[in-house]
Amino acid sequence: MKNGTELAAIDLGSNSFRLEIAQLDHGLLKRREYLKETVRQGSGLDADRNLTAEAMQRGWDCLGRFAERLAGFKKIQVRAVATQTLREARNREVFLARAQQILGFPIEVVSGREEARLIYQGVAHLLPQSDERRLVVDIGGRSTELILGQGYRARFMDSYRVGSVAWSMRYFADGSFTPQAFETAEVAAKAVLDEALNSCRPQDWDVAYGSSGTVGAVGDVLQAAGWPAGVVSRDALDWLLERLLKAQSAERLRMDGMKDDRRAVIGGGVSVLRAVFGLLGISEMHVAQGALRHGALHDLLDREHAQTDQRSASVQRLAHNFNVDPTQAQRVSKVARHLLRQLAAQAEPAELERHLCKLGWAAQLHEIGSLISHSDYHKHGAYILDNADAAGFTMNELHRLGQLVLGHRGKLRKLDLELGDEAFVLQLLALRLAVILCHARRDPDLQDLAVSWDGDCEVRLRHPAAWGASYPQSAYLLREEEQAWLKTAWVLKVRETG
Repeated sequence: MKNGTELAAIDLGSNSFRLEIAQLDHGLLKRREYLKETVRQGSGLDADRNLTAEAMQRGWDCLGRFAERLAGFKKIQVRAVATQTLREARNREVFLARAQQILGFPIEVVSGREEARLIYQGVAHLLPQSDERRLVVDIGGRSTELILGQGYRARFMDSYRVGSVAWSMRYFADGSFTPQAFETAEVAAKAVLDEALNSCRPQDWDVAYGSSGTVGAVGDVLQAAGWPAGVVSRDALDWLLERLLKAQSAERLRMDGMKDDRRAVIGGGVSVLRAVFGLLGISEMHVAQGALRHGALHDLLDREHAQTDQRSASVQRLAHNFNVDPTQAQRVSKVARHLLRQLAAQAEPAELERHLCKLGWAAQLHEIGSLISHSDYHKHGAYILDNADAAGFTMNELHRLGQLVLGHRGKLRKLDLELGDEAFVLQLLALRLAVILCHARRDPDLQDLAVSWDGDCEVRLRHPAAWGASYPQSAYLLREEEQAWLKTAWVLKVRETG
């Protein structure tokens, strides 16, 4: 990206929505603007885990205000990331459809581990570089992320369904602060977080950092009360608990440094933070400046180049773990990308490159399900991708990748919901044709073979008659493919040239 380009990241958290705008300054990101609104979607999930109409409206209203600030930004300059509440919400597609329309940019729901990875990247990029082994803790509204890492590399990441909003609703529902409520909430949090002890032992890290949300709010209160700035200690947490118990309720709580919107969830947040301290043997935690949104900004930069795009590394790791034939995968990828360049010749170059990259990943993984069973391996592959934890990928991206793998062979009826998306169809066509042309598991003869798209729903594939005579099996499979598309709104016409 050019020097001076503005980038934006939006964090759709369970408690707050945040917008961070930064400018690229000779390889560094300099903050230009930061907006935060308390939306509290996490408390808007009903008993059936559906977002209420009121919670959705609060989110839409906030995104409408963010959209005004982002007017003029291009798609490649913005990344919007949704976390635990939208991971849980059964009606999230209802919210997301309207939200994306209002915002004007895609909203990506990330897995818990991908959220943890982005948090670590955000924290690490705003800390001085050193060899220290770091424990990073982020207590959000409905989830807590724990990460171990060194430098920019995270080596352990996980997400746990415990957070300030969820615990406040469950153990401080009436707003009362009692010793019994705090003890019960802390024990319950430890029960959820207990398995982290297997990976986050005290001997595995040197310095603990707390990112965003609860830790930041606690740090502000402690600093205002005269405790050392930027540090949360066990003694300070004990003092804070005494103050909460003395206030007896969230409504009566008045403390310097505590914002009004934080009072309703401070009980749950403090109980989870005390559980983390006790369980992991933390004596003090430093308040980190970096957070999820900063990680998302740096990820935008990393995605510009394949060698720094974490998704490329994840694809290679999946292919290796599932014993994919690398020669065939590269062969299909090369042919599929060649065909897509012809089909989408009129596309904007940057957009075409993104589609080529994702098509290449699908080609590399199209046989990933073969390790499970050769029969219906495309279905196994789609299942794997829909349920994989693949660093760098959002849940939406993995699903779309899985749909390409599912559709690379067999009937097309199973993809009816996707066939209204032109970009997806062109990728799918290129992949299916590449698999056909590479069916003999050797490099195909592509000379004088051409595909074109009329801009509507008709694709033409032309090959010389002599080519068909030389490769009768390929010609037969192409005629079968022509028939397969007759059952869709799209038409594939295979024609011989003179």
